[in-house]
Amino acid sequence: MNIKCAFIATILTSLTGLGQELDLETCLKMADTANLTIRNARLDISIQEKERDSYLSARLPQLTAAADYKYNAIIPGQVVPAAFFGGPPGTYATVAFGVPYNLGNTVQLSQILFNSQVEYGLAALRINNQITEIQARMTEQETKHQVASTFFNLQGIIRQLGFIESNIRNMDKLISNMQLMSDQKLVIQTEVDKLKINRLTLENSKQTLTATRLQLEALLRILIGMAPNSPVRLVSDDLIEKSILIEKAEMSYPEIELIKAQQQMNAEERKGNNMAYLPNLTLYGSYTYTYNIEPDEDFRTGIEGAFIGIRLDWKLFDGLEKYHKHKSIAMNREKLANTLEQTEQQLTLRTENALRQIDIQKNSLSIAQEQLKLSQSIYDQTKLKFEQSLVSSNDMISADNSLQQSQTNLVSSYIQLRQAELEYLKSIGNIK
Repeated sequence: MNIKCAFIATILTSLTGLGQELDLETCLKMADTANLTIRNARLDISIQEKERDSYLSARLPQLTAAADYKYNAIIPGQVVPAAFFGGPPGTYATVAFGVPYNLGNTVQLSQILFNSQVEYGLAALRINNQITEIQARMTEQETKHQVASTFFNLQGIIRQLGFIESNIRNMDKLISNMQLMSDQKLVIQTEVDKLKINRLTLENSKQTLTATRLQLEALLRILIGMAPNSPVRLVSDDLIEKSILIEKAEMSYPEIELIKAQQQMNAEERKGNNMAYLPNLTLYGSYTYTYNIEPDEDFRTGIEGAFIGIRLDWKLFDGLEKYHKHKSIAMNREKLANTLEQTEQQLTLRTENALRQIDIQKNSLSIAQEQLKLSQSIYDQTKLKFEQSLVSSNDMISADNSLQQSQTNLVSSYIQLRQAELEYLKSIGNIK
């Protein structure tokens, strides 16, 4: 699956490098397979699954082997009654047991029959897998929100640059015409200089926006896994009320799911703490073979040993450790219930606010569009009168500034509308 995703990402990246125009859907798909943050979030899920597999091995038989070589430079002795060897009663003798060389081998097999903490650990790992999956979804939503936000900001910057370049061309024509009139002594040079100042302001705005565009393009390349030097060409998203919202969008609140999963973990902790009062039962067996050597007497012999048994471990008193832990779990359960209620309220409020902002920004975009039409009309009329020397350069500059402000307002309203829509989709966990 990872190879397939990497292949798709490579194809998309190569097509982009050949000049394919990117729309929002393509950017999100590329991020879904190539974004390193999303890939790491999915790796976390795989890591959790492997950890569960590793933990499951505790339920399987455990086999251990040990080898031991020992040279007794001084053979240890033990005090025994002398009467044991026919000596006088009431006296004792020191007897050395063993030989100088001792080789020991042991193989031990153990099998857990019942361990309450193993069962609790498996349940906890299962819930932790759910938590990791929810966190991965939240990471995907956050990353896709960043991709979409960058996409729309870049759209706005591109459109703003288009406005400025158009304004510069118009200003160059005005300056050229006014310079001819100044050369003919029809107007004073000051009128031309005023237009040149305005033109320099436009050029400065263009340079600033160009730098911002380059930064956003670099960020978008990182987010969707494009090569650093690949050209970024976006499908134009008209500055209109066209919405990115999907009718009857499915609501999914991963924040709520995360808290509920944490509540399940809390419940399992309570069960695990209660089960810790129970004893643990283990079946185990051992086989040993010890080879003894006494070189001075050319003595060699091997001794075997084997046993099988059941061991019961039961902690009868733990110093009230589990009692205090139970109190802590209970307080955490209450805390999670409070957090769930608070989060539900906040998410409901955030969703409602996002919907209100969408309506507000739609209205703002409509107003901005109308303002731009009026400003463009005033600019065209003022330009015509200015060329006929019926108005001053101050009037021309004022009309030009009003047009620029209307253009900026339009782009700003467009970006704010798209951001409001993204905020709504993020609030319901539905950026796809």
